[in-house]
Amino acid sequence: MPKQKLKTHKGTAKRIKLSAGGQLSRRRAGLNHLKQKKSAARKRHSSTPAVIKGATRSNLKRALGGKK
Repeated sequence: MPKQKLKTHKGTAKRIKLSAGGQLSRRRAGLNHLKQKKSAARKRHSSTPAVIKGATRSNLKRALGGKK
């Protein structure tokens, strides 16, 4: 009998994007409010997506329903 398929973790799927090359990207935190005291460079850096690496990447790929 074959193993059961993994279900996609919907909360993760809404927050993390999987690119065609297999990279995972996420939004950076801290850009929703209190922007006046943050520097322009900090806000600019926060607006670019972050690439997820390492052990977290393989765990998240699994949560998204894929293999390692």
